[in-house]
Amino acid sequence: MGVRYTLFRLQYELSRKTGLLRRRFPVDPPFRKWITLEEWKRNAAPFLIAARDISGLVHEPNQELHARANRIRNGELQFFSGVWRSVQRDGWCTNPETGYQYPLVHWTKIPDFSSQFGDIKYVWEPSRFLFIQDIIRDDFHHGTDSSAWVWDQMESWITHNPINCGPNYRCSQETSLRLFNWIYALYFYRDSASLTNARWEKILFHMYWQFRHVQDNIDFSRIAVRNNHAITETLALYIGGTLFPFFDEASTWRVQGKKWFEEEIAYQIYEDGTYLQFSNNYHRVVVQLLTLAINFARVSNDTFGKVVYQRAYASLNFLLHARDKSGWLPNYGANDGSLFFRWNDGDFRDQTAALNALHVTLTGEKFAHVPCEDVYWFHAHAGQKDFLPVTVSDGTYVFPQGGIYICRQGELLVWINCVRYKDRPSQADNLHLDVFYKGINILRDAGSFQYNTDYETVRYFSGTESHNTIMLGNADQMKKAGRFIWLNWSQAIEAEWQEVDGEPVFKGSIAAFTHLGNVVHTRTVTIRKNSLRVSDQVTGIQGQELRQLWHPDPRQTVSFRTNKAGEARTVRSEKWYSPTYGVKEAAVQQELVTDQNALITEITFD
Repeated sequence: MGVRYTLFRLQYELSRKTGLLRRRFPVDPPFRKWITLEEWKRNAAPFLIAARDISGLVHEPNQELHARANRIRNGELQFFSGVWRSVQRDGWCTNPETGYQYPLVHWTKIPDFSSQFGDIKYVWEPSRFLFIQDIIRDDFHHGTDSSAWVWDQMESWITHNPINCGPNYRCSQETSLRLFNWIYALYFYRDSASLTNARWEKILFHMYWQFRHVQDNIDFSRIAVRNNHAITETLALYIGGTLFPFFDEASTWRVQGKKWFEEEIAYQIYEDGTYLQFSNNYHRVVVQLLTLAINFARVSNDTFGKVVYQRAYASLNFLLHARDKSGWLPNYGANDGSLFFRWNDGDFRDQTAALNALHVTLTGEKFAHVPCEDVYWFHAHAGQKDFLPVTVSDGTYVFPQGGIYICRQGELLVWINCVRYKDRPSQADNLHLDVFYKGINILRDAGSFQYNTDYETVRYFSGTESHNTIMLGNADQMKKAGRFIWLNWSQAIEAEWQEVDGEPVFKGSIAAFTHLGNVVHTRTVTIRKNSLRVSDQVTGIQGQELRQLWHPDPRQTVSFRTNKAGEARTVRSEKWYSPTYGVKEAAVQQELVTDQNALITEITFD
C-alpha cells in the first residue's frame, strides 16, 4: 500500500475525528439557481441519447421487460440482479434486510460496516437508481411515459437524503452512479410535460452538491482505494463538468476528471488487459465505464489519451478469450453484484452485452450477433473502426501480468490463475482451476456472498476453501488480516503451457502458506477432450494434511479418482455457492485428503 497511502489514511482519519473533514461538506447549503429548464433545452450539451429518440434502436414490445418495470413501479426492486424485495416508498435510508433505519447525521459519522446496521450495500442499491434503466427501456419500447413517476422517485430521494447527510452520501462511487442515472433520465424525459422548471431547478441543485461531494472527496478514492471507485468518480467529474458548464467548478471538473480518469485506466488495467482487482465482475464494471467514457467523449468532440483506448482493447481481448460460449466467465475474485448499466434482459453473469458494446465502440463491429441494446444506449454504434475485431480460437493463452492461463478446446474452457501479485490480492485463490464444459461451469469458484457478514462466512468465500485448489489442514494460502486484507501474499514462481504428446499441459508453482513455512505448491494440469489430470505437489513442510478441494456444479456429472487406490480419502461436505451478491445456495464440496505431500487426480465429465 505504500507510504503515500499510509500518510493519507492517517491524515484522513485525523481530519474525520476532529471534525475538519465534516466542515468541508456543508449541510443545508443555501438554494441557488443556474439556468432555467427552457434555456437548458435550447443549449444542452450533447449526451449519448437525445430525448426519446435512441438512434438506430427499433421499438419492440417486450413482455419480460414490461413485467419487470411494473414490479418496480409497484414497489419492488431486484437487489444485485438477484432477489426481488419489496421496498418502502420513502425508505431510502432503511436497510430492507434488517429493517434498520439510518440516522440522518453527517455522512462522516456513519460506518461502512456494522453488525447492528447490517450490510450498507442493501441501502445503497436502491439509491443507485439503476431501476430507472428498466423504466426508460419500457417506456421506449411501449410508447408510454413514466416521467412523472421517475421525478417523484428523485424528489422523494432528495427529501429523505439531506445534502451530505445519511448513508447515501457515505460513498462517492454510489453518488456517481446515481448521477449517471439521473442524467439519463433528464435527457430521455427532457420533453415530458411533467418536467417543470421548479422540478428542474430542484434536481439540478442537488445534482450540483452531489458532484461537489465527489470532487471534495476524490483523493480518498484516488489514494486510499485506487480501484474501480476511482475510475467511476473521475469519469463522473468529467461528464458532469462537460454537461453542466454553468456550474462554477465545471471547467475544473472536466479537466481534472479527464486527466485523473486517464491516469486510473493506465494504472489499473495491466498492459495484457487483466485488471488489478483480480475480479471478472469488477473488470466488467470497468468495461462498461470505458464504453460510457469513450462514446461520451466522442459525442462531445473530445478524445482521451491513447492509453485509454489501448487498455480498453486489451481488456476486450482478455475477457473475450476468458468468456465461455454461454457468455459467462469464471466467478473469479470479489463479486458484489455490480452491474452499473443493464440495458438488456440478459442474465447477470452473462457478459456478452457489455463486451459487445465496447467491441462495437472500438472496432465498429459486433463480435456476437445477438440482441444487444447496450450498443444503442451507449451510442456505440457510431464508433470508429480504430481496432481490428477480436478473434478467438482454440488454443492456449497466457496473460502474464494478471497471472491468467486459459485453454480453449472445442466445448471445453479451462482457466487457471497463477499470479505474482504487485497489487492487493482479492481472494486467497492462487492456482485455482475453473472449468466450463458444454456451456456449464462444471468446476466453479463459489463466489463472494456478502462483505458484511460473520467472520467465518467471509473467510470461507474469500479464502482458499471455496476454490478449486489445495489447503494445508485448515490454513489458507495467505494469512487473513482485515475484511479485505491478506498478509503473506502467495506469489507465482513460474508458470507455462506446454504440449506433451499432443495434449496441452499447464505447470505452475507458487510460494504459499508462508505463515506456516517455506512452502512451494506445484500444480500440473493435463487437458484432454473430456477429462483432466491434476497433479499437486507440496514441498517445504511436513505433517500437514493436503486437502485437494473441488466445487462441482450439480447439473453436471463430474468424477474424481486418485491414481492409486487408498492414497487419499474422499470427504464430501455441505458448503455454499453464491451466484450473485447476497444469495447463498447449498452446494457440495468434494475433497481428496492425504497425509502425503503429493496427489494425482483424474477428473472426468460428459
